[in-house]
Amino acid sequence: MRIDIYTIFPAILTSPLQEGLLGKAIAGGILDVRVHDIREHAEGKHRQVDDAPFGGGPGMVMKPEPVFEAVTRTLGYGVDELDALQKKIRVFMLTPRGERMTQTKVEEMAALDHIALICGRYEGVDERVLEHLCTDALSIGDYVLSGGEFAALVVVEAVSRLVPGVLGNEESLACESFCGGLLEYPQYTRPAEYCGWKVPEVLVSGDHGAVEKWRRDAAVEWTKKRRPEIGS
Repeated sequence: MRIDIYTIFPAILTSPLQEGLLGKAIAGGILDVRVHDIREHAEGKHRQVDDAPFGGGPGMVMKPEPVFEAVTRTLGYGVDELDALQKKIRVFMLTPRGERMTQTKVEEMAALDHIALICGRYEGVDERVLEHLCTDALSIGDYVLSGGEFAALVVVEAVSRLVPGVLGNEESLACESFCGGLLEYPQYTRPAEYCGWKVPEVLVSGDHGAVEKWRRDAAVEWTKKRRPEIGS
């Protein structure tokens, strides 16, 4: 799977993409993640990527030209070939105005061969980018960040886990939160007792049937308590 990320702050993404399972998957060629600096595609001595909003108001808005140029040039298309680009590649704008990301959405994205993520900044990105360049608008939650870079990392992390070969044990995907409409059951490890707090006896009983029932019941109880809307 290939993921292209477009940002004016590429250094924010460098270290996280080198660590953990994600870093191993990229180094091993399972994932192809490319970070592009939008500023490199801006014109003028100062490589300006923002300007004041039409109609007035606070802050600045990212200009359309550098974003269009960055995406089309690096993906091998012209600005006059957007239809062809969008047929091959899903282009996501990361914005609080987008569709809220869910595990179902993550599964849909993981099934794609190639996606592109555009990281906004300032008061936002010129609307023509969303209208004509992007195929989707995506939000990671009902809150606002200063930019799309950390949202992009969340998307890459969530999507990459579902790409075959990224996880060491892919069986763990079957019992994670949101699979089967429940949050995951509680987990315990050694020692069996710590500061007087004991692991539930059923988990050390050796009775696999009883363990599975306990885990199912615990997942149902936790979901009802913390996220009742999931199981409703």
